[in-house]
Amino acid sequence: MDHQQQINTELHRIDLLLRDISFAFLMARHQDAAYYQGQGQIPPLFLQPDEEDATIQKSSREEKIAMNLAQFYAVECAIGFLLETKGGTPISWLEKIVNKTLDPDEQLVLNRFANATWKAGQPFRGLERVTRPVFSVANFLPAIEIRKDEDLVLAAAATLLGALKEGSGGTREEQLEKMGQLEKDTNFALEMSGYTDRGDTSTISKRVKEEKIAINIAGFYALECGLSWLAQTDHLLPSQTMAHIIADSLPAEQKLLFARLANATWKAGQPFRALDRIRRDNFVPAVFLSPEEVEKDHVQIKAAAILLLESIQ
Repeated sequence: MDHQQQINTELHRIDLLLRDISFAFLMARHQDAAYYQGQGQIPPLFLQPDEEDATIQKSSREEKIAMNLAQFYAVECAIGFLLETKGGTPISWLEKIVNKTLDPDEQLVLNRFANATWKAGQPFRGLERVTRPVFSVANFLPAIEIRKDEDLVLAAAATLLGALKEGSGGTREEQLEKMGQLEKDTNFALEMSGYTDRGDTSTISKRVKEEKIAINIAGFYALECGLSWLAQTDHLLPSQTMAHIIADSLPAEQKLLFARLANATWKAGQPFRALDRIRRDNFVPAVFLSPEEVEKDHVQIKAAAILLLESIQ
């Protein structure tokens, strides 16, 4: 088997696991335990006995808003990664997106962040959604799905660009500060989502078990999109990349990529849990995260890599 065939074989194994509900449960439980262990705590039971079949009521309005915010967080974290690795300002990168002047590698970064944040939202809507054919390794997406992501990213970038140009200065720091204010603004979230029915008070029933899986599995989707990006751009075997993640021996830029993908997928899940969670202190542009918060993202990526590598070998 040549190198590219081996890459494809590993990606196909990951692809099957992405759509496996049983594996989603195992991964979420594994990552939940890793979170507590990372805080120096003994992990509690992932599910209490009375939670297996329990349901909770969630706001239908907030779910509709959350569904349309994923690309906003993809754009924020992707341009953060690009300006950290290539320079520039938020506005300069947003203008490149809107004017369609990104080079192919830069566009691929946007595509991967968009796919990762979209994936992070699907289990919140219903765990069965991960079993659909479109829920695949990013490298295997058909052109029409990639174009959908690009169109949504373009719309989110245009809205964000307009807001930044109105209320921020010309420096990188001023623009990032303004972006941080917008991320915490529920009115801007409504504008970004395009959802205008403020009087919707209906609720929908959700299974507690599925909600817990959705909350804890975001790091898996961040890992997969980073692995598939490196497989496409640098022809790196997913298994080798995961071995470096586990050994803490990734090159700095790759480590930053996974951290930013983890932050993007985490952000995409917060409005599904409750819209007011976007106002929390740690809901900020990724470049402003404290070392402690970044380390939490690294812990999640590493935990996902340990289980995924074991599962594809």
